[in-house]
This record gives sequence, C-alpha cells and structure tokens, in this order.
Amino acid sequence: MVDSYTIQISSNLINQLAADENKVKKRNKKPKPKITEEPHQPENNVKPASSSQQSNPVGVWPVQPPPVFLPIPSPPPVAISELEAIRSVLQESERTLEKLEKKEDKMIQELNHRAKELRDKEFKLPYQNATPCTVEKDSCLKCYKEHAGDPLKCAQVVKSFADCARQARLQATSRVEK
Repeated sequence: MVDSYTIQISSNLINQLAADENKVKKRNKKPKPKITEEPHQPENNVKPASSSQQSNPVGVWPVQPPPVFLPIPSPPPVAISELEAIRSVLQESERTLEKLEKKEDKMIQELNHRAKELRDKEFKLPYQNATPCTVEKDSCLKCYKEHAGDPLKCAQVVKSFADCARQARLQATSRVEK
C-alpha cells in the first residue's frame, strides 16, 4: 500500500521562505576592511626609514610598478618556395574540385534520365485493343436521339450493333482458348 501525502503551499509560506533567503544573503556578505590613512605630514618632516622598519605605513597598500610588456617574437619568415608550394597545391585542389563538380552534374543528369525512363516504363499501360463496335454503338446512340419518340425506327442499327458485339465475343473467347 502506498501512502499518499498532500502539501499545501500558502502565500505566508512563500513570504517566509523569501524572507529567510534575504537573511541568508545578508549574512554571507563579508565586511570590507577599512583602510585608514595616516595624516599627511609635510615633506620636510620626513625621516628616512630604518632598515628594521617597513617602508610602507601600516594599512596602506604598497604601490606596484606598472607591468612590463615584453614584445612577442614574430614567427620566422616563411620561405618563398614554401609559399609557392602551398599555392600550387591550392590551385590543384581547386581544379580537382571543378572536375568533380562537372562529373557530379553529369551523373545527376544521367540519374534523372534513367529515373524518367523507369517511370515511363512502369506506369505505361500495356497496348490495348480498341474497343470493338464503337462505330455501331455511336450510330445506335445517334439514332435513338434522333427518333426519341419512335425508337422502333432504329431496329436495323441496333441489330448491326448486336451482330458486331456477338462477333467480338467470339473472337475474344477464341483467343483465350488458344
């Protein structure tokens, strides 16, 4: 059995957590050391410092000399022959790149041509015989349109269409049997 707990967060809890966080931040700050300067004495009252005393008064930071920047030695000059060798290699690689790009263009054209051929072969319908008796069918429909009120006048046209259809069926069955 799993025990379930619910936690309710109120605005008072959020305020208390925020107040505690501010207190923690205030406690973590370290006080800055105070630098006290001794009163400035006129120059004529300056006493030479003895070797046992420090040269800087207590609490005053010593003045550091400015950093010295040393010049960075430049690399030795590259020989002219090395530059020429690099240039010739670069030119040769550019020529090779051009040849490869031309070859790529030819290959893409060939690939597209072959893909088109395959597509044409795949989706091309096989040779189909023309629908038999289309002429007789068209003449039959035309006759019915002309003699809509008296369809018996088209009997001869309908008979020729039926004969043509019968012959077409016989030819189709004879091809299947062979």
